[in-house]
Amino acid sequence: MNRNTDLLIALRRIVKLHDSMLKDVCEEYNLTLIEGKIISFLYNNPEKDTAADIVELRMLSKGNVSQAVESLIQKSLIRRSQDKNDRRKIHLYLTEKAEPVTSSIVLMRKEFNKEVFFGISQEELDLFHKINDKINDNIRKAMTRREKQ
Repeated sequence: MNRNTDLLIALRRIVKLHDSMLKDVCEEYNLTLIEGKIISFLYNNPEKDTAADIVELRMLSKGNVSQAVESLIQKSLIRRSQDKNDRRKIHLYLTEKAEPVTSSIVLMRKEFNKEVFFGISQEELDLFHKINDKINDNIRKAMTRREKQ
């Protein structure tokens, strides 16, 4: 099979496995998958705490994120706070009530990594991360160039 096809299939399978494992956590806490993704994102990226950050970096639809954020606020799992310098910007924060969910997400992520990187040595893993960083940098540069066209 074509190497590009192999890469795209692997990426899709990784996302599918991650979503499947996160869905188990979501079922445990009566959350939708997108609510779980938002909690996971806020937990893992505390410096990226707006709905716009979630939409951009997780590539989720603005409407779905907005609806899920409102639901999570109603469930008291997140709270929002207006930015002190830019009143249009709203920051999102996990509440203490979200701690059991985030603990389950941490365990799920460990299991996910164990599954995905099974049989891979630490040296190979370090090389993978180094190459992955370069690929991500190349993608960012290519996307910036394409946006300027």
